[in-house]
Amino acid sequence: MTPGRIVVVGASLAGLRSAESLRANGFTGELVIIGDERHEPYDRPPLSKAVLSGRVGSDRLLLPRTGELNARWLLGARATGLDVSTREVRLADGRVVGFDGLLVATGARARPWPDAGEAALRGVHLLRTRDDADRLRGDLVQEPRRVLVIGGGFTGSEVASSCHDLGLSVTVTQRGSAPMATALGGVVAAAIGVRQQACGIDLRARTTVTALNGDAEGRLTRARLSDGDVLDVDVAIVATGSVPNTEWLADSGLAADGGGVDCDSACRALDVTGAVVAGVYVAGDVARWRHPHFDAEPQSFEHWSNAVDQAELAAHNLIHEATDVRHNTALPAFWSDQFGMNIKSVGLPQVADQVVLTQGSFARGPFVAVYGRDGITVGAVAVNSPRVMDGYTALVAERAPFPPAINATDSPASVAVLDAGFARTTPHRAPLTLAADGGRS
Repeated sequence: MTPGRIVVVGASLAGLRSAESLRANGFTGELVIIGDERHEPYDRPPLSKAVLSGRVGSDRLLLPRTGELNARWLLGARATGLDVSTREVRLADGRVVGFDGLLVATGARARPWPDAGEAALRGVHLLRTRDDADRLRGDLVQEPRRVLVIGGGFTGSEVASSCHDLGLSVTVTQRGSAPMATALGGVVAAAIGVRQQACGIDLRARTTVTALNGDAEGRLTRARLSDGDVLDVDVAIVATGSVPNTEWLADSGLAADGGGVDCDSACRALDVTGAVVAGVYVAGDVARWRHPHFDAEPQSFEHWSNAVDQAELAAHNLIHEATDVRHNTALPAFWSDQFGMNIKSVGLPQVADQVVLTQGSFARGPFVAVYGRDGITVGAVAVNSPRVMDGYTALVAERAPFPPAINATDSPASVAVLDAGFARTTPHRAPLTLAADGGRS
């Protein structure tokens, strides 16, 4: 595109990296970055680990800059509306910012506790921002009698691990059969849950919190569980998932709802008819798209690497959309550090029907599990085995036959193919193939 004004809405990882990539791709026009937080872009993964444990202050998390942006920053400014026809973004303070090109990178926020009165009790926390982490850290250093973590996904598990490292008593409630079962499946998640319990965590699977109660001063005192138990707790962290920040796009014409903003694999925003919206791109946690390598519904990938990949791709395509449109074929990947375990995942385990242990043991020590569907390798998860992941990434990228023949020195003597243990709500479609240009065929 010719020099003009590009507006980036969202000042976190995807927003910053897209802005840097715009400059790296030769954009010389005006660059405006809008963010609803007052802080400059910072790294979020350490919030649930290093910040809560006290190893790092939240003010030490600023993301490094790769170059001079020469941008106009509008921090503490919330976007409230978008008019694609007039090419304008509306802000909560009444300002209107026009654009020639737009990149939507508004991310997601923590899903709130559904009862507003209970959510307002002192001691009840969410964890998504620097300010959230500082407030929660302030309560944890008071040495609460018991911490309740509501939700056993990756954030909940990491928070529970940090609280455990502080020597606190921790109870985790998990709606499903095991922590992180939605992402890892019942088999692998159960193995990790056993290890969490071995560290002393009170893990309540298939259990929900029905009510949070407080005292006359508005301080959390107890939690009521679906199994009938009543727990005395001083601190509760609600870790029940995230909500994409899409409300500001209502009536914009973009295909956006509570599940994200629809885009294609080139990060081009789509309208409600499924057509590409010229000059508007989406990146990061708020982007909902169909990965061309997998038979899966459009979804958001709330992973650090995806935010970077999409930010760089969107910036390139925004500058070169008339001459060199590229598609995102990078495999989804994420990691988590908790309870002495480094967990790494590649591919899409959640589309798998089967899983097999290829190295190590579910019971103890490092292990690797590989996921398959219809005889094809679709994902892998490694616990305390980060160095082997490049090989497994190649298997997923190549659509290697499942189960793969690994034959490592720590491979089991016999291969046991197990049901992966994912809850299914809708049937899968027929498999896709990957076209030479990265699109669907």
